[in-house]
Amino acid sequence: MKTNQTFTILFWLFKAKMRNEKAPIYCRITVNGKRAQFSLKRSIKPEKWNSSSGKLKGNSEEARILNSYLNKVRSELHKHFNLLEAKDEFISADTIKNSYLGINEEERSLIETFEYHNNQMKELIGIDVVKATHTKFETVLKKLKIFMKNHHKRSDLALKELNHKFVVDFEYFLKVDQKIGHNTTMKYIRNLKKVMNMAVTNDWLAKNPFASFKCSNKKVHREILTEDELQLLTEKEFTIQRLEEVRDVFLFCCYTGYAFVDVEKLTPSNLVRNINGELWIYTNRQKTGATSNVPLLALALKIVQKYKENPYCEAKGRLLPVKSNQKMNAYLKEIADICGIKKKLTMHIARHTFATTITLSNGVPIETVSKLLGHTKLATTQIYAKVMEHKVSADMSSLNEKLNYQREGEKDDQTKTV
Repeated sequence: MKTNQTFTILFWLFKAKMRNEKAPIYCRITVNGKRAQFSLKRSIKPEKWNSSSGKLKGNSEEARILNSYLNKVRSELHKHFNLLEAKDEFISADTIKNSYLGINEEERSLIETFEYHNNQMKELIGIDVVKATHTKFETVLKKLKIFMKNHHKRSDLALKELNHKFVVDFEYFLKVDQKIGHNTTMKYIRNLKKVMNMAVTNDWLAKNPFASFKCSNKKVHREILTEDELQLLTEKEFTIQRLEEVRDVFLFCCYTGYAFVDVEKLTPSNLVRNINGELWIYTNRQKTGATSNVPLLALALKIVQKYKENPYCEAKGRLLPVKSNQKMNAYLKEIADICGIKKKLTMHIARHTFATTITLSNGVPIETVSKLLGHTKLATTQIYAKVMEHKVSADMSSLNEKLNYQREGEKDDQTKTV
């Protein structure tokens, strides 16, 4: 055994799975603090079990037979550990378990594959991956484990056992059991399909068993603020400091397009003056890691200047006094009630408002808006491309004036000709 490897075997009763007054015996392998476990397909009454020795009590025939079997399992596991070590292969609790159970590299399991993917992704955080993306895949993995336990009564499945029905059942579980919305469910399943594509690329699967499952999105109504509502918020005077600060941070996001996670991390060092003397904010989006450099509009600059010497900002080294996302949204609800705004204010509404009311509705090209929002795909920005009613009216009025002007010009030409 290598000096840097710790390898232990434990036999224990899984009392939570008792049936007919008997509990199944499980084997737990631990290598360097990481565990893997599996059922030995044997069950006994708990009062017959000696938890300290991991064996049956007494010298009855039942005890002799079962204890002999446990010794054989322990011996076999040590053989598989030594075999892996002799081949200089990677040793983990999972590889020992799989070697013992006869699961080779071509017969990897779903959870094992998902954990492999997530561990690889974790190593790339800050290089090619942002932490938020890794967290999303970890969330899907947690949901998968719950689903397997509830619907398959198993902790794992071999990749070759997966089929279209599995993903259909998983969709039902997410929507019905977990009360997750359609679009979020589709995001989870897309991530599951990505992991399966990785398995195919690594030759662990011949084809993606979920390839025929089509992920669809339902159109979602994105709440935004109108110019009148923005003005109402701007002009409202608050006697409570926390509400004034939350209002100002919210408005700052309305005029910059920053999401909560992006505005929260801003520091004075993110303020940069370009060659024309204009102040910009230079940063990368937390969600995608994409560059999101934004020139400060006058209203956003006014908010920055307001908190330039704020004690909290100076102590924390922050550009603005941003509270937790939970508190921000709670206080925004209070602010909406005070201002008589019927819409449910959240921090993300500010980003929607910037994309529509502030930029697109004022004629800013969608390519520019996409750049300001830090989107990596123009298609993402097109979700926000809702032209406001007053913009349509203004455009039509402009067209009407142009057409009338052309008609008047034609009349003048005809008069001159006569």
